[in-house]
Amino acid sequence: MNFSAIPRERLPELIRRSPKAELHIHIEGSLEPEMIFALAAKNQVRLNYASVEALRQACAFTDLQSFLDLYYAGASVLRDEDDFYAMAMAYFRRAAADGVVRAELFFDPQTHTERGVPIRSVILGLVRACDEARRDLGISAGLIMCFLRHLSEESALQTLHDALPLRQHLLGVGLDSSERGNPPEKFARVFEACRALGLHCVAHAGEEGPPAYIESALDVLKVERVDHGVRCLEDAALVQRLSREQVPLTVCPLSNIKLCVFASMAKHNLATLLRAGLCVTVNSDDPAYFGGYVLRNYTALFDALPELGPRDAWQLARNSLQASFAEPAEKEAWLQQLDAVFASA
Repeated sequence: MNFSAIPRERLPELIRRSPKAELHIHIEGSLEPEMIFALAAKNQVRLNYASVEALRQACAFTDLQSFLDLYYAGASVLRDEDDFYAMAMAYFRRAAADGVVRAELFFDPQTHTERGVPIRSVILGLVRACDEARRDLGISAGLIMCFLRHLSEESALQTLHDALPLRQHLLGVGLDSSERGNPPEKFARVFEACRALGLHCVAHAGEEGPPAYIESALDVLKVERVDHGVRCLEDAALVQRLSREQVPLTVCPLSNIKLCVFASMAKHNLATLLRAGLCVTVNSDDPAYFGGYVLRNYTALFDALPELGPRDAWQLARNSLQASFAEPAEKEAWLQQLDAVFASA
């Protein structure tokens, strides 16, 4: 494919048309302020914000924890199966418009079960939306149940136990929430149990946490993908390993800027990660809080980093599809569609 013949001004259109997978999306982080207020009224939940605009203005974060405080407050409006279904369908409609053909949704059951919401309501609401997204929007989807790392491993083990009757609906498990002081090895037993159940394993590491957390996620939790991972560049040997083993990194550019991981998009290290031969993917993380869904993350990168070109756009979309946990036949069909998009440019 002759990428050098593609004019840069064609990039926004090509990126939009490219089939892509989103592998790092916290579905509770897709709750837009309008839906938060609508669900709060439905479920008689009192919010500490006077209006939708006041809630939007609160999205000025200094670090991960300042975001998490607002994130958990927003999630408090989710009370029944219909709420989880409505939230996920709103995300899927936006994802379809962005060219997403595969979405692997993170969800945090402990955020809800601690408030008395049955885990069954959480999972079945999301499953309904996944089924409808495939039927009506052509999006293949799966659920990745995340454990909150600021809670105990005993809590994670109990969550896994409670989810077992619905095991058939789970694609995998993940590890999220605040990294600082919560290394991956804290959850060694629960991830061992998940692997024995045949669940895919991923974990957040190397966003605020050090490169050593990435190594622990790989060696102790035996994850198949690293969520974020942008601090790997601080360890040359780790970069070589990630390149050699082609461990996917689910990078979230707008999130990184909003949470002050990088001072600006122009300072983001994604291009450096790509040039180092790493399997980088682009994702939205918590789009309602960080300023954009997956297409906006792509375009923000390409607007700010002139060294990125058509080949990189193709590679990033290709990486996302290959790094997904979709069936091989699905992946192959999407990869052919991707090649056709760029061949037609």
